[in-house]
Amino acid sequence: MKSVLLIGGSGFLGLHLIQQFLEHHPDLKITVFDVRPLPEKLSKYFTFDSSNIQFFKGDLTSEESVKTAIEESQCDVIVHSASPMHGLPQEIYEKVNVEGTKNLLKVAKEMKVNKFVYTSSAGVIFNGQNVYNADESWPYPDVHMDGYNETKAIAETEVMNANDATFKTVCLRPAGIFGPGDRQLVPGLRASAKLGQSKFQLGDNNNLFDWTYVGNVADAHVLAAERINEPEIEGKTFFITNDSPTYFWTLARTVWKNDGIIDKYYIKLNRTVAIGLGYLSEFFSNLMGKEAGLTPFRVKVVCATRYHNIENAKRYLGYKPKVDLETGIKYTLDWMNEN
Repeated sequence: MKSVLLIGGSGFLGLHLIQQFLEHHPDLKITVFDVRPLPEKLSKYFTFDSSNIQFFKGDLTSEESVKTAIEESQCDVIVHSASPMHGLPQEIYEKVNVEGTKNLLKVAKEMKVNKFVYTSSAGVIFNGQNVYNADESWPYPDVHMDGYNETKAIAETEVMNANDATFKTVCLRPAGIFGPGDRQLVPGLRASAKLGQSKFQLGDNNNLFDWTYVGNVADAHVLAAERINEPEIEGKTFFITNDSPTYFWTLARTVWKNDGIIDKYYIKLNRTVAIGLGYLSEFFSNLMGKEAGLTPFRVKVVCATRYHNIENAKRYLGYKPKVDLETGIKYTLDWMNEN
């Protein structure tokens, strides 16, 4: 690799992608394409100099915008990790995840880019059911529960189908990403604790869940870009996790404990009751024009067993989680306190 174009490189995962690519390939030219600039101040977990990173502000759905970025970057690899966060309107997911990805693939092929790595989601196979040690042979559900994973599955299919003799593609499916720079999961946990919600537990917490440290996810992207020409990798999907399923509430309680919030007891709501309350919450929130805090979708996510088999990633990508969960949580808490 001589040059890589990171689509969404200013985001949470994007910054870790820059870090990992430069750790593996110090002389690599990196160009970031995003709707927002790189942050002026970086956490101590990022050792690169952002002034050395070429940046393009652009629209993912604009052929001209993408073409200019590819021309200027002279990239031989595109890593597409841009995606809206959970909980947004369906039309946003359609525009970014589907239209944006199709546009990227079209222009990249026309511009003779050779390699394309796509950040998908482990949630593409989830529709509320339990997921036990799922590998890549698990099919998409007939109906997805949410627009985010529905459009991720569509985009992932487009990426896999685009693979050919001169244009190699691969899709990575990370699960439960957390780590320094997270602006959704960890801040959401802290906000819920301030509202007194740490006293409530949805489900009995005997469901195993895959949390994955963001640096490991970024490392998997580098490995995929390096090995994408191999027949076992091109046009394929790979689950990426920490290979260490843990009980769902472990991460939340570790974050709350760091903030000095240690509840002596929990009010446990079983799954059925919580789903019912979720429907009521949605109904009354819609009447008041507000976003519901508790929804049936969130209950099903929290209460489901969801862990995945990453043997293919280990065998074909050479992937091995370098940062274990305990250390990853420590880094995350350290970053929270730094900020």
